[in-house]
Amino acid sequence: MRRHLHLYLTAVRFDLIEHARNRLAMVLVALFIPSWISLAYAVIPSQSVAFRLRATGRLLTPAGNQITQITGAINAATLITGFMMFAVTFNGGRFDRRLAMAGYPRIHLVLAKTTSLTLASGTITAYATAVICTAWNPRQPLQLAAALFCGAMTYGALGVVFGSLLRREVEGMFALVMTSLVDVGLQSPLAGGGTNSAAVQLLPTYGTMQAATAAGFTHRSLPGELAVQILWFAGAALLGLLAFRRRTKDALTAQSPFRSLWLPRNRQPARRARATSTPR
Repeated sequence: MRRHLHLYLTAVRFDLIEHARNRLAMVLVALFIPSWISLAYAVIPSQSVAFRLRATGRLLTPAGNQITQITGAINAATLITGFMMFAVTFNGGRFDRRLAMAGYPRIHLVLAKTTSLTLASGTITAYATAVICTAWNPRQPLQLAAALFCGAMTYGALGVVFGSLLRREVEGMFALVMTSLVDVGLQSPLAGGGTNSAAVQLLPTYGTMQAATAAGFTHRSLPGELAVQILWFAGAALLGLLAFRRRTKDALTAQSPFRSLWLPRNRQPARRARATSTPR
């Protein structure tokens, strides 16, 4: 038991060190989240925006800058968490592969990545929720934080998938940014008036958007929408697990048992023929 705990804690330490080395991510957490959320509140007009929340069917009329803060917090939390997990998976891929080939249990590496993802998501979402609460008072701050946390976990798992499958760093960044833009943009009440299309239910942060919006402007709890988001995380985590397993698989393969059939068993070195003289 102590050995497994030691291996797990060692792998967690490796991942946290890799996160700490990602200075760009640290700057984004420290500066981008409060800057983007504060600018959204200060620049967007406070005029009411009417839209119908699909999860409850209730017509809401929140201030434009407040709903923009929520969508901005979702966008920032998911993007930064996805970027952090993509970077640690992409840059540490060779190291993880060497550990796995040396006999390091893969389950400990996977659990370590899950732990670092949970810590990163919890820190980022708590920070984003606190910034929102400094501007106005959401009616359910705990549900708001839970919704942001589930969305960040989902995109963190997607970051692991992209980091394991894609070959270049720019490809992963483009995939994360475009996925988040399409995902959050189609659900934005300012852009689509609530988006009445049923297709939005298939987007990765649908549960997060519904639960976070309800948490900001109603007293209605939406555990079902959080459960939907957890299912999205579970699916993305499963894909990440398969991709990580594929990337860290052993390069050493056992010798084929049929190889001996094609080679002679007792091969003798060829002897040089001796020249014989014919008697005259």
